[in-house]
Amino acid sequence: MQIFHGTENASIARLTVLTLGVFDGLHLGHQAIMKTVVERASVSEGVPTVITFDPHPRAVLHPESAPPMLQTLDQRLANFNVLGIEQAIVIRFTKEFADQEAEEFLREIVHERLQAKEIYLGHGFAFGKERRGDIELLRKMSGELGFTADEVPEVRLRGIRISSSRIRQLLKDGQVNLARRMLGRPYGIEGVIIRGDRRGHTIGFPTANLKPENRVVPKFGVYATATLIEGVWKKGVTNIGVRPTFESDSEPSIETHIFDFEGDLYGSVLRVRFLHRIRPERKFSGIGELKAQIERDVETAKRFFSRKGVESSLELG
Repeated sequence: MQIFHGTENASIARLTVLTLGVFDGLHLGHQAIMKTVVERASVSEGVPTVITFDPHPRAVLHPESAPPMLQTLDQRLANFNVLGIEQAIVIRFTKEFADQEAEEFLREIVHERLQAKEIYLGHGFAFGKERRGDIELLRKMSGELGFTADEVPEVRLRGIRISSSRIRQLLKDGQVNLARRMLGRPYGIEGVIIRGDRRGHTIGFPTANLKPENRVVPKFGVYATATLIEGVWKKGVTNIGVRPTFESDSEPSIETHIFDFEGDLYGSVLRVRFLHRIRPERKFSGIGELKAQIERDVETAKRFFSRKGVESSLELG
């Protein structure tokens, strides 16, 4: 996939079938849009293209209410590639850009620069000054600029609209199973493994301590997780929280114990996926009680991994 920051690069492909939006999390609703773009590009011999914005528009226009992002920009772009997008254009969102008329953006960028043949928007998405760039404006200008425009219907799960904000709330509540169903894959975070206090080693459960790049982390507690190491998903358990058994801890940590693994991961960038919440975080009377509970957590996680279909879910996306 070709990635362009801005629209001035001479090598940007023309004759495109495109969509535009932030697409944070690339949940099932977003995936339906990407699927439409890729399929229509195949039929019309266009280049499947995404225009995305960074940072999130609300972070610029209303920073006090800006949502934490489910994905970093690099993670989002990697997922575009997995979904079959051949060209991604990242537009830096600024107050000046927000003040651009939607008609101007359509004429100068979408029509003249990208020579769009077809444009698809997610349900309710709008862009440009005063959010006037909606599906009705696109349809109105389609004849003048020579493209077709349509809106991809929203996707619902059990009657509930799938959205990035809904998924953020589910993760905040620890509901990683339902978040997985809305994302179409387990929620994952990435980060560098840093040195901890090695308490896990002293009680027989060494852990990798992750410093996450992602801003959205599931609710404090213990989870069955999978960690990607050298292209292989390794099963384990992860604790998120402040480790209340140890009075000195105040900063939240993410510690993963990987089953049947020995090796030095310090400095590595790893991806951890949250598959099932085992229990909330709680304080124990001492090391002995904590160790006994970790042993139970490991057994609970192993029973979870033995369920039908869990193994295959690790390979999604």
